Amino acid sequence: MRKVFLCALAALAAVTASAQGGNTGTGGYDGDYKSLSDRVLNLEKKTDNFNLFLNYASSFQVGDDGNGWSSAFRAKQLRLEIKGAFGDHLTYRLRHRLNRSQAGADFENFSKATDIMMAGYRINDHWTLMGGKLCQFWGGFEFDENPMYIYEYSEMVNNMDNFLAGAAIAFYPMAGQEFVLNVSDSYSNHFETEYGAGALLQDGTALKASRHPLAYILNWNGNLFGGLVETRWSVGAYNQAEGYWDKMAFLGQKLNLPKFQVYFDWMSAWEGLDRLRIASSELGGGRYLEDVHYNSFVTKANWQFAPGFNLMLKGMYETASLKDFHNYRTAWGYISSLEYYPVQDQDFRVFLAYVGRRYDYTAASALPGWNTNRIELGFMYRIKAY
Repeated sequence: MRKVFLCALAALAAVTASAQGGNTGTGGYDGDYKSLSDRVLNLEKKTDNFNLFLNYASSFQVGDDGNGWSSAFRAKQLRLEIKGAFGDHLTYRLRHRLNRSQAGADFENFSKATDIMMAGYRINDHWTLMGGKLCQFWGGFEFDENPMYIYEYSEMVNNMDNFLAGAAIAFYPMAGQEFVLNVSDSYSNHFETEYGAGALLQDGTALKASRHPLAYILNWNGNLFGGLVETRWSVGAYNQAEGYWDKMAFLGQKLNLPKFQVYFDWMSAWEGLDRLRIASSELGGGRYLEDVHYNSFVTKANWQFAPGFNLMLKGMYETASLKDFHNYRTAWGYISSLEYYPVQDQDFRVFLAYVGRRYDYTAASALPGWNTNRIELGFMYRIKAY
């Protein structure tokens, strides 16, 4: 049982490290799990040139989306991941969604199904260069977590477009400290595809595509007190439409204890043009809003209360504000999951989860509040094929 418990801890470590992300290099620590090729074919792996993973999650869901209860079996995640390293300098990583449209985006010419297709070059112990299609280097632990392990994202992260072509340079001044400068596209499709031909602001002003639709992000990932405390902080700005800049800040901090881990993320967006489009879809009347402010507070705790078991609790509080509507919209999220790890040398878990959301509006918005509820019974398996 002790081995099962240690495996559960390793799986939880991989939750943070394998991420969208992990987030630099090839994706962080993936756990000391036996591959299927080793277990089934007795092919002992002697090189790190090629690693093959299949991230798969599926569940039976019973839920109420505000229009009554329904039930169905659902494939939550199906992602193929290939990564490796050649020598001490060159790395690569591909992660591709198999249950997503394969059509290429008309601006970048990458498929939306491709999360990551990058190459990295380690110059020395202090500097690494990366390029290709990357996950943008925003901070926060929810943002960096492997999507397979997410039962429900915060609205801010869920509405972001963060897998984009670009480049990054990482600086490691000392062990446990990483600084990343990331420049990427601001969108993957042409402006007219993203916003529609003839897109207008609410006051009738015509929107024009930026000549330089780029995002600029500065990221700090810290490891303090021997790993007891971790940080993922970032600030950034991006431009999509001519004359409009959006700014974001992410501050994530995490406490790691032997049987208990908890993080708290604060994420905020000041949008000259409503890129997340939550407010525009509700109040814009088919047009886009300007000067929108989003705030998200997310906390998540994992408690290994018994060998092979984990209790996960997650809470979310989010607001949206306009110039004339301070906190016109408040969203609450509450998630709990009981997870069991039955196989000690595989990143496999069975879970029973509850996901609830509540949306409230100010009276001046004339929008009604509503709730959603969902119960899931399923499994998650990060298959290490080779």
